[in-house]
Amino acid sequence: MTAYVIAKVQLTGSAEEVAEYRSKVPATLEPYGGRYLARGEADALEGDSAPGRVVIIEFPSVEAAHAWNDSAEYRLIAPLRIRNTDSERLIVAGE
Repeated sequence: MTAYVIAKVQLTGSAEEVAEYRSKVPATLEPYGGRYLARGEADALEGDSAPGRVVIIEFPSVEAAHAWNDSAEYRLIAPLRIRNTDSERLIVAGE
């Protein structure tokens, strides 16, 4: 069953480090069948959502999404995001 990683990200630190992170993520997705569906600024239709970027990545399964998130390759670059953004990240099973 297809799964999606959905992230909402707000820059709080170094734009340069976040750009480095963004440039390195695609290579970590490929071994797990991940592909970007959306990456960009979001417009809130309802609620008090803070401005920021939303990222949606499709994976072939929930297991593949978790495997990518837990992979050594991704964990190596994740600190670039963690120390420079406030983010919320979810794995959602598709139908």
